Amino acid sequence: MDLKKILFLILVAFVMPGANGQQKSDWYIFRGDPALKGCSEYRIPVKPKLLWSFNAGDELRTPPVSSDHFVVAGSMNGTLFCVGYDGNLVWKFETGNGIEAPALIYRGKVYAGNLDGTMYCIDAKTGSKKWSFQADNQISGSPNIWESNGKAFLLFGSYDYYLYCLDAATGDTVWRYETNNFINGAAAVYNGTAIFGGCDGYLHVVDLATGKPREKVDVATYVASSAAVDKNKAFVGDYDGRFSCVDIEKGSVEWAWEDEVVHLPFMASPSVASDHVIIGNEDKNIYCFDRLSGRLEWKFNTGSRVYASVVVSGNNVLSANMRGDLHILNIRDGSVLWTYDIGSAVTGNPAISERRFFVAASDGYLYCFGE
Repeated sequence: MDLKKILFLILVAFVMPGANGQQKSDWYIFRGDPALKGCSEYRIPVKPKLLWSFNAGDELRTPPVSSDHFVVAGSMNGTLFCVGYDGNLVWKFETGNGIEAPALIYRGKVYAGNLDGTMYCIDAKTGSKKWSFQADNQISGSPNIWESNGKAFLLFGSYDYYLYCLDAATGDTVWRYETNNFINGAAAVYNGTAIFGGCDGYLHVVDLATGKPREKVDVATYVASSAAVDKNKAFVGDYDGRFSCVDIEKGSVEWAWEDEVVHLPFMASPSVASDHVIIGNEDKNIYCFDRLSGRLEWKFNTGSRVYASVVVSGNNVLSANMRGDLHILNIRDGSVLWTYDIGSAVTGNPAISERRFFVAASDGYLYCFGE
């Protein structure tokens, strides 16, 4: 074993789950935290107003991320935009190919992958490139990160079937883990493991120290979204319309739900909030399940397909659909508290920060709502 590998194993022995050097209030990763639970500590206004919109010039499919009073989103023409909370452009960076994957903001750096398989590390203040890494196929899922004794490691999947672990400072490969098909979503970081679904139909649980599998649970034929992890349970929807709760320690499905008649895909990722798990489906509905039993508590028909993952803020559930409708729902019963029509499809979840939230839409605009 070479010295680099030995040092890495020593470092990850001191991993502190959830430690990432960020403010908890930042929406620096597309689901808000390394476990991808999709919840914000900030409370959004019940009746928000449109504060501004920024024209990116091409379709925005990526969920925005925010930190330190700026927002980052990528466009399908390959441009990564950094916009201030006042709606003005701070910088833009050309990647040369379309961007579907959400970015990650971490310790003054922005990490973003594109459809030619390049992962970039960019200075968050200047927009200048620090390093780049080339995978063998497209990157569609967000990178994730964790710290070990002050050292950071970047984690992301690719359509080349690999989950990569890189040194976040240099872009050097630490390890890579091979699956049997495309990796479309992000990997959750939880309790020393990376947890993700793949197009091979498995929920993979990979040891962060070694890059070796701990568990491999057969959950579906195809998992296009990301799992949310909480209290040793992983929640994941699949392309066949099944929503599953997986016990990570046992390596088995604890419960699963599916509609008796309609079997349309879960393209969105779930939010896990206290006793509730909430997720949108291509059948136009937002579903809320009891976290422990999997019992369906309520559903809300948004009027159009739901690809964007919901975000939970206190007792409010913020959702978007492919018609451009935004909704704030009551988490207790799914009743509508607020609605707004952007008029253009939204495929990525909003980012919440300081009593405002940001939405990227297919019309090429980044929208800011708040008080």
